[in-house]
Amino acid sequence: MLLTEFSTEVVAAPDRFALWEATTARSHMSNRLRSDHQEDFRARMRAVDLGELQVSALVFPHLEIARTPKLIRQSDPEVYLLNYFLHAEGALSEAGGEAAIRPGDLMVMDSSRPYSGVVRTVPGDWSHLTVQFPRRLLPLPEKTVRSLLSVPISGHRGMGGVFSRWLTDINARAGEFTPADLPTLASVTLDLLASVLARCLEADEALSPEARRSALRARINAFVEQHLSDPAMTPRAIADAHHISLRHLQQLLAEDGTPPAAWIRHRRLERCRLDLANPRLNARPIQAIAERWGFTNPTHFSRLFRATYGIPPRDYRNLPPEACANRQWPCAE
Repeated sequence: MLLTEFSTEVVAAPDRFALWEATTARSHMSNRLRSDHQEDFRARMRAVDLGELQVSALVFPHLEIARTPKLIRQSDPEVYLLNYFLHAEGALSEAGGEAAIRPGDLMVMDSSRPYSGVVRTVPGDWSHLTVQFPRRLLPLPEKTVRSLLSVPISGHRGMGGVFSRWLTDINARAGEFTPADLPTLASVTLDLLASVLARCLEADEALSPEARRSALRARINAFVEQHLSDPAMTPRAIADAHHISLRHLQQLLAEDGTPPAAWIRHRRLERCRLDLANPRLNARPIQAIAERWGFTNPTHFSRLFRATYGIPPRDYRNLPPEACANRQWPCAE
């Protein structure tokens, strides 16, 4: 199963903290836990299983966590954890250093090394996103990563910003993925993370050419998704924003057999299709939806939509929800 959701509220209040301890020990690893809310511990978790890599979204009111040498001796999955703190603050200590946790921070942890910390949530949705994967999958030497354990990395700018937006998008779109998407999602996640860490250490040379190419492609993906509403976003604009030639951009996208212009057009059409299927947007005119995603000519948009999905946009909006959900639409990604 690709997506799983869990809430402690499936049991009575006195049993919720114990259920959280048992569930997270299975989904992540054994830690010693304590909370100021143990009498009624309300917490949720959403996990996207990408094979050997897992992306989880978690929220809880307050938690003290410790991974002790004894727990490590009892069981060690030999994994890295990357935490992206969305609405949380606190402190984390590992490898002899201590760092404050602030919203927007990225932090790497190692299951084989003792750590401890306290996390308090800031009112909001998910408190943080966690990526867990075997250390051997990261294309960087362990000694290179060790100096960054529990060191705050900004998720607001640069490669950290690209990576945090990537994780946020995976969580937001968790229900859209199919098993066929797993290899790409896992590979891009790892390559992007490796690029973030390498930039922090000024060690880009430690990355393979494949990892650098994949990281660049992921940055381009994120850029396109953020600028779909801008009609001025063209292949040339994308290439210029990433300081590469138009030919280089075409070569990157040639791996999927999709010309840049066609890829941009498809992403815009997909956003339009999702908006048309959203009942909360039924009052919004179709032309407004098309313009929102960069289509300034209504006739051109209608013709493209019908050519891609085999049905005019107005007729698509009127389909019953189950018809939209069950139909396998063409995908040029």
